[in-house]
Amino acid sequence: MGQVRGRNFKISDLIIMRIGIDARFLGPKGKGLGRYTQKLIENLEKIDSQNQYVIFLRKENWDEYEPKSLRFKKVLADYRWYSLAEQIAMPSKIYREKVDLMHFPHFNVPVFYFGPFVVTIHDLILRRFPTRRASTLNPPIYLLKNFAYRLVIWLAIKRAKKIIAVSNYTKDDILRFFKVKPEKIEVIYEGTTQLAWRNSFVANSKILEKYKIGKPYLLYVGNAYPHKNLERLIEAFKILIRTYQKNLQLVLVGEEDYFYRRLKKLVSIVFESPREKQEIIFTDFVSDEELTDLYQNAALYVFSSLCEGFGLPPLEAMAHGIPVVSSCATCLPEVLGDAAVYFDAGSAQDIAEKINNVLGDKSLTEKLIAAGYEQIKKYSWRKMAEEMLETYRGIKN
Repeated sequence: MGQVRGRNFKISDLIIMRIGIDARFLGPKGKGLGRYTQKLIENLEKIDSQNQYVIFLRKENWDEYEPKSLRFKKVLADYRWYSLAEQIAMPSKIYREKVDLMHFPHFNVPVFYFGPFVVTIHDLILRRFPTRRASTLNPPIYLLKNFAYRLVIWLAIKRAKKIIAVSNYTKDDILRFFKVKPEKIEVIYEGTTQLAWRNSFVANSKILEKYKIGKPYLLYVGNAYPHKNLERLIEAFKILIRTYQKNLQLVLVGEEDYFYRRLKKLVSIVFESPREKQEIIFTDFVSDEELTDLYQNAALYVFSSLCEGFGLPPLEAMAHGIPVVSSCATCLPEVLGDAAVYFDAGSAQDIAEKINNVLGDKSLTEKLIAAGYEQIKKYSWRKMAEEMLETYRGIKN
């Protein structure tokens, strides 16, 4: 029995569906996928007054989510991603909750789960870039893991009631690599924060003081996987400070892992001068509050990726009033539209040239900021949740 505004009701009397969401990635540690899952659940809570939801979490993100609706409950499913436990124990956990429909916000659908489900495919980067550089595993284990990835994603796409693609580019990729009917795929864009201001430079910001950030700086937020193309961004930065004589810093925001440690080694090789090395700053993981400071005080956001399914960080930069210079690869022109200056991600010289052009043109900078504010109006987490809810309902009907 529940109570809303003084009226008693039985939740079961109003429930149409019992929907499960695999939220084991939820929260900042889950990076872009964690943000996607978090915003989906937060906005479903606001808009859905008919269905009941079961949110599956791990111990490490259990405290990241507290239901704000009686229709939402959380269940512990402490099974590591891509593990044997995920394949065997996760299905049993879901079955015990008697869900009518399951939503997996990532391709890692347990092979032994046979209930109806929706799956979100963010990208097919592992299919497009099956490189050993993106793995720390030895060759035999890597080949086995790559085979398992292909099998899991093939089964997920084949067995899903609906496939959610986060861009038309991702939809086209799914159609290219897998035999699936186009009508089985729904394109539902991600959202972004809607802001309408940019604070002036905060000289005493703790995060800026902590890392000795004071000069105009370029910002990148995300992981350092090979397809992010940060090695070439490092080369472009070298051209900027040497050829164009720019007094700049490059701030790379992302949790330290094998790939960031490898990038640090590259910096020590590319830059002989200790002074130049100090101009590239690795922050490791930062809180959302610290990230806001880093966004709002940046001179420019740079996105050098070779492949993306959506590209959330440059939209977040636009929401904070930051001009964006981006790779023209894959989905990025679709998502960023006319609100970015594009470069050839394969050319360090072109990256440096386009950055230099924007930094040296105040009128262009103001134009990009204004266009960015307009561009982000196309994307809303609430709209994403509304379209997702319609997809759930369509499967039920």
